[in-house]
Amino acid sequence: MVRIGGPRAETGYRLVGQDAQGAIDCTLTVDARTGELGYEFIRPIERGTELTFYCDFRETDTTVQSCYLDNRLGVWNALRLAETLEHGIIAFSCWEEHGGGSVAYLAKYIYENYGVRQALISDITWVTEGVYPGQGVVISLRDSLIPRRAYVDKIRRIAHESGIPYQLEVEGSGGSDAKELQHGAQPWDWCFIGAPEDHVHSPDEIVDKQDIASMLALYQVLMQKL
Repeated sequence: MVRIGGPRAETGYRLVGQDAQGAIDCTLTVDARTGELGYEFIRPIERGTELTFYCDFRETDTTVQSCYLDNRLGVWNALRLAETLEHGIIAFSCWEEHGGGSVAYLAKYIYENYGVRQALISDITWVTEGVYPGQGVVISLRDSLIPRRAYVDKIRRIAHESGIPYQLEVEGSGGSDAKELQHGAQPWDWCFIGAPEDHVHSPDEIVDKQDIASMLALYQVLMQKL
């Protein structure tokens, strides 16, 4: 078994999928000595079959918890933004975990046809030292890349004036589809803005509902003010 992206792997995780022989519902195993991944199932699984975490969605008064919230909440935020957006473009990109792909041609098409050159990355970041659940959406000042200071300062000023709870993030690694914008030929400004989650890349990702609400509210304001 080989990872796609950077999922957390622990013995006992439930994985599901489908091959030519039928449905798969198996258990992940991790060799304690070598770290090699394997599975327990009633039959061999065909080579090339993709397995994903079994979805166990949990909701409380204050949180939502599930696998793949980093993708799902970014999409949810964009769809809810579409309900109020008057001027702007919402682009759904693919293959970021595979090393990029769709953002490069989306950025070229949008820039050449509409002249748009400001981007917000609607994705989910991590709870880390200094970034706390329930304290508001996170504006990322840097990860493995650094967005243009003037653009980020403008976003921070709008966020401060809005009164919406937010936090600042400074990381030395990590990334998003912003990589494709930064490395592309078009002069895009970009900033990653998203709610923080804990237990990342596992079946138990958890996000505070207050952070989700502040994420949507800030996007609504920024799409009016930028």
